[in-house]
Amino acid sequence: MVMTLPLETMTISDKLQMMETIWNNLIQVSQEMPSPAWHRDVLAARMERVNKGESTYSDWADVKARIRKVT
Repeated sequence: MVMTLPLETMTISDKLQMMETIWNNLIQVSQEMPSPAWHRDVLAARMERVNKGESTYSDWADVKARIRKVT
């Protein structure tokens, strides 16, 4: 089944909400979607930068709040 959305008429807020809804659904079936092997390498490199103090990360709730503030 192919479903299309009226993207050209949706607000940015509507689009972000739709993306969040899709992500929440994907989380429920995440075990059915294996991660590619290269994801492990990327995550390991990022964690190494965090551990060395060269990089930081943000809590997802904080990121969403910042995004919503902009829109």
